[in-house]
Amino acid sequence: MYKHLLIATDDSDVGEKGVEHGLSLAKALGARATIITVTEPFPITGGEFALVPGEALLGSYEASQRERATATLTAVKASADRVGIAVETLHVADAQPAEAILATAKSLNCDLIIMGSHGRRGLGRLILGSKTYEVVSHGHIPVLVVR
Repeated sequence: MYKHLLIATDDSDVGEKGVEHGLSLAKALGARATIITVTEPFPITGGEFALVPGEALLGSYEASQRERATATLTAVKASADRVGIAVETLHVADAQPAEAILATAKSLNCDLIIMGSHGRRGLGRLILGSKTYEVVSHGHIPVLVVR
């Protein structure tokens, strides 16, 4: 049925649930699994009068994002090893998560995306946004949402 799973994580408790479920599913199906984490660009707000961060601040931000992604993927790889699944890991830097997840799924010919969701509804989703909602609504392959 599914041969290549893309499992997205953001180092949250909900993301961890998605990883656990995805690894279990990959093992049960005998499917390949790629684990992806995406780090976003430095947040700049303020419209046309926005202050652009200096090189030092930007460099520090990027380094901390890389460190966090490396720690996340190292932990996920260890979990996969414990379950007995060989996985590929991927960090996409300076990207919007939903766009990066969808582009990666397409480029790797994945046939299922697995990701966690906080399950926010109504105004909370509108204000905070939902990466999972974006993936579900813009994707062209099945998405398994774990809560």
